[in-house]
Amino acid sequence: MRPLRYSINVTLDGCCDHRAITPDEDLHRNAVKNLERADALLFGRVTYEMMETAFRPPTTGARPDWMEPFARTIDAARKYVVSSTLDRVDWNAELVRGDLGIAVQQLKREPGKGLLVGGVKLPLALAELGLIDEYEFVVHPRVAGHGPTLFAGLSKHVDLRLVSRLEFGSGAVAMRYEPRR
Repeated sequence: MRPLRYSINVTLDGCCDHRAITPDEDLHRNAVKNLERADALLFGRVTYEMMETAFRPPTTGARPDWMEPFARTIDAARKYVVSSTLDRVDWNAELVRGDLGIAVQQLKREPGKGLLVGGVKLPLALAELGLIDEYEFVVHPRVAGHGPTLFAGLSKHVDLRLVSRLEFGSGAVAMRYEPRR
């Protein structure tokens, strides 16, 4: 069974609005490593549309050269999009419909290296269902004072065990956790 991994950038006060985080080369290099550990990406509609707008070619000259490996990797990746409002998707994507738990369990049963999920609302639903096998929080040394926060409304505790930690030159720290089961 391939694992479902969740990775998110977050400020010290829990804000996970991408506009509150300053991207840099180290963070994108780490993100590429995460993408290389997955056969496919799992997005909700909002994250899918945001990533497609930012990283679907052609967007020449619109981003720094160090961002290109991430852009190429995410562009080429297989994507699954959970949405009840979209009629169709492209960009190497397929819509996921029906019962979320059943659909994601089916994706996890397929052979491969893993699935990578991003965003805020979809991971909340997946955490509620106990389907996330690894959490990575990249905590940035910033207090945003606004924005969506992680797991707002989670109905139960998810106890985690730290499995690795990586510090970046920016002062951000990537911490990986697995659920205690």
